[in-house]
Amino acid sequence: MKKSEKFKRQFQLTLWTYALFLFATSTVLAQSFEDLNHLEGNITKTFYSNGSKEQAQIMAKRCDNVISFYKSLIMFEPVVTLLVLSPDDWSKYTNFPVYGMPHYNDAKTLIVASEDNNFWKSFIPPLDQLSKELAQQISKTYSEKGNSLSMRGFFDLLAIHELGHAFHEQGGLYMQRKWMGELFANILLHTYIAEKEPELIPALTVFPQMVVSSTNKSDLKFTTLNELESNYDLLGQQYPNNYGWYQCRWHLAAGKIYDDGGKQAFKKLWQILKKQKEPLDDVAFANLLSKKVHQSVANVQLKWDE
Repeated sequence: MKKSEKFKRQFQLTLWTYALFLFATSTVLAQSFEDLNHLEGNITKTFYSNGSKEQAQIMAKRCDNVISFYKSLIMFEPVVTLLVLSPDDWSKYTNFPVYGMPHYNDAKTLIVASEDNNFWKSFIPPLDQLSKELAQQISKTYSEKGNSLSMRGFFDLLAIHELGHAFHEQGGLYMQRKWMGELFANILLHTYIAEKEPELIPALTVFPQMVVSSTNKSDLKFTTLNELESNYDLLGQQYPNNYGWYQCRWHLAAGKIYDDGGKQAFKKLWQILKKQKEPLDDVAFANLLSKKVHQSVANVQLKWDE
């Protein structure tokens, strides 16, 4: 098997797992965290595995900062419990089979990995299979100590995506479309990083750029937003690679929305999704987003197929 074909199959498998996580939630196996260590002094209630205190402090501080940032912007904060788990503890607290994937359980429990792992590393492509520019971006963005590469920087940030779902689910927003629920979480993620940790923008954006640029749309079963709405369950069950492509498109769209509308675009989106409780057709929804939020948000729907 050629090296490029081998990587393509490996990449499809890892993208499948990423999409599966984004499509579905897991179920917490243990409601008591007494076997974990409790990290004191944070807004976010945090528990961690032995030997994971440093990573727990980093993740808890970031969650606190995200919640504080949005509390000042939209006057709302969700209730979240954070678990920072070692490989040994992972299966005790989640049914999700792959160590390393951040996921948000039972509406209030966010689970993240405490250490680097093969799953994160599996997303790094053979650099000689990429354009020179993209290969340089990946090497620069995802280098670890000793010059090894890992996607840890991207996956650590996905915890904020999951916090985004906590905001809209606990905040009582009516999302209108399934794609809006995911776009909303990515706008929340990108807006926070751009405002408070802009040095992490490459870690957030290079991976989605790689996926979108390396995907041939003709190889996908579904490509439009209406197809996603009509086949959402089918996508997650039978075409998760296809769903992963949608997610990466929403990551890039979130960056465009922030660049054009700043943090006020998110604030206006929050307000209108909280206020508008009646379902809207595509034309009315696009008009609402254009007039009450920002044209860049409406353009996700209006210009998706361009």
